Order: sequence, then structure tokens, then C-alpha cells
Amino acid sequence: QVQLVESGGGLVQPGGSLRLSCAASGRIFSRDVMGWYRQAPGKEREQVALITSTGSTNYEYFVKGRFTISRDNDKNTVYLQMISLKPEDTAVYYCNVHRSVGPGYEYDYWGQGTQVTVSS
Repeated sequence: QVQLVESGGGLVQPGGSLRLSCAASGRIFSRDVMGWYRQAPGKEREQVALITSTGSTNYEYFVKGRFTISRDNDKNTVYLQMISLKPEDTAVYYCNVHRSVGPGYEYDYWGQGTQVTVSS
């Protein structure tokens, strides 16, 4: 099975920065899409950013240029560099691996999450 372990979360003041990392182990395919999601208390989990094996990225509107997703295929690790953090960014951030084997055969693997708290 694919196992994902997030790290790098913590408490930071507004305007600060954090760099999240997600180390993947197990069977990882080169074409797998990796990404970051987040979930605040009382809210649904939402997509933050995605990155393909070739480096193509997709960001949600609320990032507004503050977050950067990257991956190291040799290390099977995906990163999320966050700057200019706001209190509204407070959430549990989850690492995700999405695998598409074929039509109707798609799988998602999730990490346990890392807490990011932005507060003064």
C-alpha cells in the first residue's frame, strides 16, 4: 500500500511562512498525481494544489500566489512552500496521491495530516 507521512506543520504568526513535506513510501507510479488538501474545523476538505509527475501544477484561487507546490520524484516527496500566511489558512493539511489505472479505476491515498495554525 501507499503510505504518506506529512511534516512541517506548526504554529506561525500571520505573515510567516512554513514548508510542508510529504514523504511517500510503498508502490508509487511515475504518472501518479500528488497534491495538497486542507480541512478547517467544521468545513469540508478542499483542494489546495496539485502537481503532475512532469511538474505541471494547478492552484486553487484562494492561494493567490502565496503557495508553491513542488516534488522530488527521486525521493518520492512532495512539498508545499507557504508564505504570507493568514489566519484563514489554519487547517489540517493532507498529502494526497491520485492514481488512475484506467476508466473507472481511480484511487486516492491520503496521509494523516499535519496541523497548520496561523495566529498571533
